Amino acid sequence: MRLLMALPLLAGTACPALAGPLTFEQALDQARASAPMIEASAARVSASEASAAAAGQLPDPRLSLGLDNLPVSGPPAFTLDGSMMTAQRIGLQQDIPNLAKRHASEAAADAATGLALARSAVTRLDVTVAAATAWIDLAYADRRLAAIDVVLGRLGHLVPAARAGVASGSARPGQSLRIRQAIAGLEDRRSVVLAEQAQARAMLARWTGDDAPHARGGVPAFAFDPAELRLAIESNPRLRAADAGIETAQADAEMARAGKRPDWGVSLSFGHRDPDYGNVVSVGASMTLPLFPGKRQNPRIAAAEADLSAARAQREDTRRALAAELERGLATHAMQVAQWRRAQDTLLPLARQEADLETASYGAGRAGLLDVISAETALAETQLDVLDREARVTRQAAVLLLTFGGDAR
Repeated sequence: MRLLMALPLLAGTACPALAGPLTFEQALDQARASAPMIEASAARVSASEASAAAAGQLPDPRLSLGLDNLPVSGPPAFTLDGSMMTAQRIGLQQDIPNLAKRHASEAAADAATGLALARSAVTRLDVTVAAATAWIDLAYADRRLAAIDVVLGRLGHLVPAARAGVASGSARPGQSLRIRQAIAGLEDRRSVVLAEQAQARAMLARWTGDDAPHARGGVPAFAFDPAELRLAIESNPRLRAADAGIETAQADAEMARAGKRPDWGVSLSFGHRDPDYGNVVSVGASMTLPLFPGKRQNPRIAAAEADLSAARAQREDTRRALAAELERGLATHAMQVAQWRRAQDTLLPLARQEADLETASYGAGRAGLLDVISAETALAETQLDVLDREARVTRQAAVLLLTFGGDAR
């Protein structure tokens, strides 16, 4: 599938009961297999398919029982055997909707099933995107924490040097506080990342059903061609759901038009009379008379056609919204990629070079401890900023690829 063309292949089959560390693919497979939203949409599809089997069928026949021509006056009043006309009747009646109405009912059922399937695909896509972004957020939170711990360890090595400088008189006491301020600032940053990690884990747990999921393995490299994403808009599940809405409205309009045709009915009854007169059988037929379409059928047809026009307009609005969302996402992604590469290729090497030079100058006695602390702090902030930018690039690329890259298998 184009949707996952840039992802590593899954070595084994994911299982809903999988717990603990999850690769990106395993997280997506587990979310698709166990998310309640997907189970609910699948149940709606099953319900729609089951109800479609009855579409277009004739209504249930009606059983009728009664007394015909019972005398209520004269000598035979209220007797069953005093008149040749009196009969105890049992009969069957069958309504027969016109063929156009039955075909429209079948089309409406098929359209309802198609709409349920399309909405199920939208739900599946939403779950996939949500699980993917939660996994990415968790993976990068782990990487940020690891980077902060490395930086804290590196700055921790400067604390003894700061104290020694104060003791020897080569540094002012106030300068020794700068390292503690830098460490405190990074510890605040670490607290923020810990909260982000917990939030991402909670979201991933929601979609996978794992109480304590962990991101395992490398972050996939999401590669895509913008031109292919633009072409794939027509196959987007949200647009297919809009198409299904049009089909539903068309079926409703056909059902309304079929109301201008007469419906039929047939009946058969058996009448038991006094043996002196013999039993009787009655056969009949009936039809509806749509004599006043201006006040009955035509308003329903007009309403159904208006709904159809609304569905078509909604489809076009959905297409435009998807196209705008894609272009906005591509522009954001291009900006994020440029910022990430600038930070990775220019800002980070410069910060690392500055820290190395200040450390060397401090060792040679040409720079103060404050210069080293400032350079190391700037390097730490740049390293974390590069990770932040990389996380934004990866997240946006995943959203674009999963949302617009085709079916979420």
